[in-house]
Amino acid sequence: MCAQEAAWRLDLHGWIRNLSCGERVELVVSGDDQSVETFLKWCADGPPLAKVEKVEVSEDAGDEELKPFAILETL
Repeated sequence: MCAQEAAWRLDLHGWIRNLSCGERVELVVSGDDQSVETFLKWCADGPPLAKVEKVEVSEDAGDEELKPFAILETL
């Protein structure tokens, strides 16, 4: 399962994208607290072929209106 599928199952909004360095991923996620927490735990493991070393979380109630979870192009 990929991040998008995991987010959809939890009814989350937001996005994810690879950063150009090829070693980092950035994501923004919104939803009920329990679903976000479950998703963050999934991110700590990642998909089957991923090597996750660290997950950094910052809370920001920004003004961005989030749509159903999507994968964006690499930044």
